[in-house]
Amino acid sequence: MRRWAATLLMAAASAASLAVTAGERLEPEQVAPSAWYVRGASGPASLDNRGFNSNAGFVVTDEGVVVIDALGTPGLGEALLAAIRSVTDQPIRILILTHWHADHAYGAGALRRAGAEIWVHEGAHDYLDGEAGQARLAERKRNLGELVPQDMELLRPDRWLTGDLEFELGGEQFILRHLGPAHTPEDTVILARNAGVLFAGDIIMRGRIPLVGQAPIMDWLEAIDRLLAYHPKVLVPGHGAATPDPEADLAMTSEYLRFLAREVGCAGREFLPFDEVYAGVDWSRFESLPGFAEANRANAWGAYLQGEAGVRLPDCDP
Repeated sequence: MRRWAATLLMAAASAASLAVTAGERLEPEQVAPSAWYVRGASGPASLDNRGFNSNAGFVVTDEGVVVIDALGTPGLGEALLAAIRSVTDQPIRILILTHWHADHAYGAGALRRAGAEIWVHEGAHDYLDGEAGQARLAERKRNLGELVPQDMELLRPDRWLTGDLEFELGGEQFILRHLGPAHTPEDTVILARNAGVLFAGDIIMRGRIPLVGQAPIMDWLEAIDRLLAYHPKVLVPGHGAATPDPEADLAMTSEYLRFLAREVGCAGREFLPFDEVYAGVDWSRFESLPGFAEANRANAWGAYLQGEAGVRLPDCDP
């Protein structure tokens, strides 16, 4: 395992560009003898990174492949399929979505056509059946142009998960745990037990500002604590490099969430003016991170509203 850990540390130190060029070719990074992932660029989805700003992974067993997440455009889904085929010709059995957000799900059609059954937790119903999913689809069609076809529609899963689940395929044991609501109501993490690899989805966004919005901060922090209890050899986050030292590398996400709650959420408890509160916070610890400019004010507003509504927050409540 030391060899895999050393490889991961070298990959995390690399500053090479991860933007996908025309033709969409992805290079899978091996994190265990049977597990790989592809790593997206930092920051929001854009034309510059061709919508490739999240991670997806796959585990190869003796009876087929289990894929975790599908990336953010139909073309990236095809590229992910090609990356899997560069490693194995085993049939693709299952695609598990950690959550149904655009950057993790829009490539799902390519995996379905290749034979995968799509699984997602039932907490995604509100997103798929409500305005949020359609609004995001319209935004991606505007901002990513031909990368998201104008006639594209949101796919429905083949199986709605109702909670925790364990199954075995080809000698590998897969443990699925529903940890939402955190980043989303449906957040699901996937542990390939024999490989020792935990796919954490967007509960962990390593090396960038998390997208918090209205997500319940206290629940999210508790989900991170539950992640640590699995003691994986390798953790693959929804964004950022995989890590062989999950406890240390989970610290930034936790720090940021606690900072939001303490500096902004607690002010919401006191009904202080949001603009004044926001302007008075020293954001220097986080402002150099990818995603800060795009997400931080909205994250702060979400924390403020949670404080104003009396939602349980760390460092605010007795």
